[in-house]
Amino acid sequence: MPNRLVIVESPAKAKTINKYLGKGYTVKASMGHVRDLPKSKLGVDVENGFEIDYEILPTRKKIMDELKKAAKEADEVFLAADPDREGEAICWHLAQELGGKRAKGKSKFKRVVFHEITKTAIQKAFEHPEELNIPKVDAQQARRVLDRLVGYKVSPILWDKVRRGLSAGRVQSVALRLICEREREIKAFIPEEYWSVTAHLDSGIPPIVPAGLSRKNGEKIEITTEAEAAVVRKDLEKAAYTVSKVTRKERKRYPVPPFITSKLQQDAFRRLRFPVKKTMQVAQKLYEGLEVGGEGSVGLITYMRTDSTRVSDDALVAVRDHIGNAYGADYLPEKPIFYKTKEGAQDAHEAIRPTDLSLTPNSLRKHLGKDEIALYELIWNRFVASQMRPAVFDETAVEITAGVYMLRARGQVMKFKGFLAVYEESMEEVAKAKAKKTEAMGGPAANTAEADAEPEAKDGLPPLEEGQKLKLQKLDTDQHFTEPPPRFSEASLVKELEENGIGRPSTYASIISTIEARDYIEKRDGRLWPSEVGFLVTDLLIENFEDIVNVEYTAGMERELDEIEDGKDTLLNTLNQFWKKFEKDLKTAATKMRSVKGVEEKTDEICDKCGSGMVMKWGRYGRFLACSNYPDCKTTRQLAGAAEGAPEASEEALSQPCPEHAEMLVPRKGRFGFFLACPKYPDCKVTKKLVRGAEGRLELEKLKPIENEFCPDCKKPLAWRKGRFGNFIACSDYPTCKYIKKKEAKDIGLLCPECHEGQVVERKGRFGKPFYGCRRYPQCKFTAYHRPLAEPCPKCAKPYLLQKDTKKQGWVLACADEDCGYEKPMDGQPQWSIDAAIAAEAAEAAKLAKAEAAEAAENAV
Repeated sequence: MPNRLVIVESPAKAKTINKYLGKGYTVKASMGHVRDLPKSKLGVDVENGFEIDYEILPTRKKIMDELKKAAKEADEVFLAADPDREGEAICWHLAQELGGKRAKGKSKFKRVVFHEITKTAIQKAFEHPEELNIPKVDAQQARRVLDRLVGYKVSPILWDKVRRGLSAGRVQSVALRLICEREREIKAFIPEEYWSVTAHLDSGIPPIVPAGLSRKNGEKIEITTEAEAAVVRKDLEKAAYTVSKVTRKERKRYPVPPFITSKLQQDAFRRLRFPVKKTMQVAQKLYEGLEVGGEGSVGLITYMRTDSTRVSDDALVAVRDHIGNAYGADYLPEKPIFYKTKEGAQDAHEAIRPTDLSLTPNSLRKHLGKDEIALYELIWNRFVASQMRPAVFDETAVEITAGVYMLRARGQVMKFKGFLAVYEESMEEVAKAKAKKTEAMGGPAANTAEADAEPEAKDGLPPLEEGQKLKLQKLDTDQHFTEPPPRFSEASLVKELEENGIGRPSTYASIISTIEARDYIEKRDGRLWPSEVGFLVTDLLIENFEDIVNVEYTAGMERELDEIEDGKDTLLNTLNQFWKKFEKDLKTAATKMRSVKGVEEKTDEICDKCGSGMVMKWGRYGRFLACSNYPDCKTTRQLAGAAEGAPEASEEALSQPCPEHAEMLVPRKGRFGFFLACPKYPDCKVTKKLVRGAEGRLELEKLKPIENEFCPDCKKPLAWRKGRFGNFIACSDYPTCKYIKKKEAKDIGLLCPECHEGQVVERKGRFGKPFYGCRRYPQCKFTAYHRPLAEPCPKCAKPYLLQKDTKKQGWVLACADEDCGYEKPMDGQPQWSIDAAIAAEAAEAAKLAKAEAAEAAENAV
């Protein structure tokens, strides 16, 4: 039997695929990319045709040694990485490093491509292996080289002009520009006043009709002041109300397509509050395979990086059968629904959908984690809904005359649920659909004032006829102000990038992660705020590299990469065209980019120590005030809100006196964020922690005191505080008083088998994983990652055994010495494990109940 080696990226994927291939196949994981450009140098020889110098990643050297050995012994090597550019590049790099030929001189490497990890898809892919797609590899290499050229050529200039540690990115810098421009738009926005008028009218039959003022003397009316609203109110209070026109029609609301990557990221953020990165991590697990009861590891969704709404014929047949059986013939359209893929999409993969409709969310609920089932259910519901009939509403629009004024009312009643029986679109999608419909009919999309002028009766309208008289019950005149565009969330930024053609499905998560890691932005209440340094870097790049941070140029570059993949262009031509302009910009920026290093801006502030004037400088954490008499006087002060992008501090925070010097504490920024400090800091050590409050303002940390617990050192109350590694209990006067209450380790009732003095206790590691150790640590270094039992090993006489939960045998007693290898099955699950599971379940239930109570309270408000 021939020896066949299959290489995938991850162990989870390897495990799922392995069960479908049978004997003769060995499946191993490369753990992602195995080669990349070196970190220590550019790695691209521009003068020699952009020759690329790849090297094996340090973390992959051991894996590559194992793969080389396995590939040498194999008759055939199947490269089965993900079906996108990155996956194709991984396969190419593996073939380059593992290169080998069979006896007859033919290459032993074959590419297998599948878009879902199911038995049928896997077997079909291995029956029809392909050759490596070199144009797709070239497209990935072009992207990698372009990103490296921008990052390694522009970043040193920023180091020289601003400070070390800054960096620029070809796509990330454009995303940062969008965030900065949105913030400036918000800051420059001037609210405009407008008033809405709503009459609540009684027809004699419930419910009351809410009608919004629309026109006066046949022309659109806009009320911009309270005086104008008062005149209108006076007229309407005396007017007689008559129904002048009633329009009744049936309206259909059509389902939305199955998910593409960007839409999944957006919906998961809105509904589940998943960051984009988390969405892709969970989706990757669902794609690669998870343990599903007796079926073992199963791939639950199709490939999750796609920009296509296309669905396979087999999937359409399966979903239509499911709809007919589960919901009835009324919910099933006569023909399958086909959705148009947006212009410019690569259309390489299907839409994101379940691989097997018999695996319903309910059937998997006990097998998957909370995050996995939540995302799977979202994908499932959207896919099923996408092939259902539209929802049908009976809609009534009424025009009401009141003297020279005309008011409008609208109501609708659901006639048929259709796809809404399974999936409800987000309000943003509904609003977008309404706007498209309005524009298609020749009218503008409704602005805020127009939307307020036509309130919709949620419970429908009573039966009304033309000429019918209505009685005024109540008249509302409400003041409003136009609002600025909202700050980007991760979801709305992905939407903006997608609509502008920037990035691709596989890059959205990394774009956001990168600019956040560089401290160019920060997240506050789910929104993205540019930092002071983010504004500075953006401005410098716009001034010197307009192409690099230009939205249209970056979108055009994405199209060029697509052309390389499609064989319409070449890697070398694309890089040459880019380099011609970029090289000139680099030379100009090196000499002409404005420098903020050492630049001092005069201010009206006076130094508290020597009375000299204070100047504004740039430092590691942004702009700060420094004494102009430096170095004789080293007084510095960081003022929150002193520059664009710096957060403001609340009045309470700015009015805190130093207990030792009676001077007001001032905001500063350090490694772990903002804090209040004495002007004489660091000579005076008085500090207070600042936290984010409303609209991102800095506020004093609100302590949560613990009843009847006091500091043993200074007798002040103990309180909960928040640190780098989570919550902890400390003196309420911390950091003046340094007392921190240590968490008591849980005693398991076992004398340490090594020192025979201390008790063995259960502790938690840095990432929450439990382990066991001697209470006398560090005097005694005994540790174990499974619960020890005071029973000697019958084979090697080691004084204790470990209780392990294994997948194959269940609970076993095993010797702690791996060389010994002793192992025997236990009689069922140990009671301590059962108790721990019950306690964890109770804690989770309490947490859920608390969340539900909070949600109910919020809904009540």
